[in-house]
Amino acid sequence: MGTIDLGQLVAGIVKQWEGVEVRPHRFGGVEFRVAHREIGHVHVNGVADLLMPVRLRRDLVAAGRAEPHRTQPHSGWISFRLRSEHDVPAAVELFRLNYERGRGIVRPRAALPVLTNPTMLADRSDGGLPA
Repeated sequence: MGTIDLGQLVAGIVKQWEGVEVRPHRFGGVEFRVAHREIGHVHVNGVADLLMPVRLRRDLVAAGRAEPHRTQPHSGWISFRLRSEHDVPAAVELFRLNYERGRGIVRPRAALPVLTNPTMLADRSDGGLPA
């Protein structure tokens, strides 16, 4: 029985969205772009990194929905570790937020399920990301 590549599951969904370009990421894994701007990438170790507006990054980290980026913790970058298949929908939702921003789609803050739906993501507070 083989292992499931969780990053590839996420990539398989995100790459189907209209206007998404998929490229190899310079540090390994796959990078997703919309209108020539990166919306995020998934490393081969199952860590998704996404660049968010700093305010949204603070909200996501405070809500336990993501962690600060391991090498740029004070920037807008967040990291999300795919630990099991149950994390795939949450990672996809984070990519969806950036996809919609890249396409100019604005959601009211109250409509951000990644911040408001406690079942959207598991408790991300236990265990940190590897350095």
